Amino acid sequence: MRIAYVINSLEGGGAAFPVPAITDIFRQAGHEVAIFALTRRDGLAEAPMRAAGLEVFTCGAGSQNQLAAAFWLMRTLRKWQPTHLWTSLTRATLLGQQVGRRLRVPVASWQHSARLKPGNRLLLRAARNLSCFWVGDSRYVTEITQSALSIPSSRLACWPIFCAKASSPAAAPWIPGQTLRLGSLGRLHPVKGYAPLLQALTLLKGADLPEFELIIAGEGRERAALEAQIAQNGLGGHVRLPGFTADTQDFLTSLHLYLQPSRWEGFCIAAHEAMLAGLPVIGSRVGEMTYSIEDGLTGWSVPPENPEALAVTLRQALKNPERLAQTGAAARNLVLTRYGETTFRQTGFSLLERLERSSPA
Repeated sequence: MRIAYVINSLEGGGAAFPVPAITDIFRQAGHEVAIFALTRRDGLAEAPMRAAGLEVFTCGAGSQNQLAAAFWLMRTLRKWQPTHLWTSLTRATLLGQQVGRRLRVPVASWQHSARLKPGNRLLLRAARNLSCFWVGDSRYVTEITQSALSIPSSRLACWPIFCAKASSPAAAPWIPGQTLRLGSLGRLHPVKGYAPLLQALTLLKGADLPEFELIIAGEGRERAALEAQIAQNGLGGHVRLPGFTADTQDFLTSLHLYLQPSRWEGFCIAAHEAMLAGLPVIGSRVGEMTYSIEDGLTGWSVPPENPEALAVTLRQALKNPERLAQTGAAARNLVLTRYGETTFRQTGFSLLERLERSSPA
């Protein structure tokens, strides 16, 4: 097969960063693949794609110019001549479905979101039969997709978007006397829940806790507001916002505890990368974390947007830093068992065989 992988943008994080691992499975199965992005945005996902040997085509139109993006996609794909399309995220799926129908090629579509906007849900539901099958990127998203889009089980599959490699390094345990290093990876955006996290830290001021620091590695539109919140609440000695990091593995293995206080998530790759690095996770009870965080065993779940509950859980974890490594080891074991390389590869191969047998809409 000659597969055109159509994605919303080259923005760092989310659905774009796993593309090299996903498309590596395509190539291991003997297929050609190239990336077609409908807009660039911050472009942080492009370098890893090109480093993986992927050809990347990017539309120069803005994210709101649907007509220009549709014409670009049709023109570019006609020239590239794919035999199949694989789409990722709502905009790419809706445009990819229409182009796939006109080119008479089968379309397979990811579903990454556990919280579709009402308008997007209606559009995807109306167009659900234009994809030969749908793939949820996690158990949680697959369940939501089936009910939200009314997709029958026969046309729905689950391929967790995360590949846990046993060769990945693990963080070193905390040693008495060390400053506890807490961290989080993510866009500086309200959906990631960093403002409530800072509120939780403010509630802990004056508590008898070991010395700690929080590093939030990411960039985004909420930076100014978060910096103001840090300053106003006197958290400058505990919290740093160093910006985006491309070396997530190095960042995670420098930590002792990982925090994911998101308002909502789908799979949440960052939290699972942290678990693979042998870190316990304090995370919101949303998305796939609902299943991956087993309270007291692999981490601790908290309700989203609840600074008080988050503060209580943080206090308990920080009071017992000697237990963090054991909890982190259990987290690593869980993701290696559930999302290991063999499972990731076999699931991908099975879906590619299914796509090869599929007919256009």
